[in-house]
Amino acid sequence: MLISGPTGVGKSFIACALGNAAARAGYTVLYMRAPRLFETLQQSRGDGSHLKALARLSRVQLLIIDDFLLTQLSDSERRDLLEVIEDRYQAGATIIASQCPIKDWHPNIGDPTLADAICDRLLHNAYKIEMRGDSMRTRRPGTKAERKEVIESD
Repeated sequence: MLISGPTGVGKSFIACALGNAAARAGYTVLYMRAPRLFETLQQSRGDGSHLKALARLSRVQLLIIDDFLLTQLSDSERRDLLEVIEDRYQAGATIIASQCPIKDWHPNIGDPTLADAICDRLLHNAYKIEMRGDSMRTRRPGTKAERKEVIESD
């Protein structure tokens, strides 16, 4: 499942709600923000556990990657992403949440050859949700502005 939309519309909320439902149904679930995922994989190269880290990501039944493509991917991030996606392709469920519109993923991944391989695997058979709207954070009850109004009206 690929979820895209502007900041604050609820992409992470939906991804986590689906992850929570999967976990309650007995599936193994792992949530990671993309920057942390790539940092973890980079560190695993240094300590010699890179293949173990990739294997762990391939075994989880539902992998949720949040904040995908906040920045253009580096060469090592592209290669790691291809390995993760390839290992999971038709073997495990993956949810990716991104502010970057899905139509812009290919150019933002970077290298055209790797972007082709990654997008082909991600977009094939994927459910796509493109969200629109204003940030929920500005409308959420209990925001500082609302609490201030309540305090001042007392």
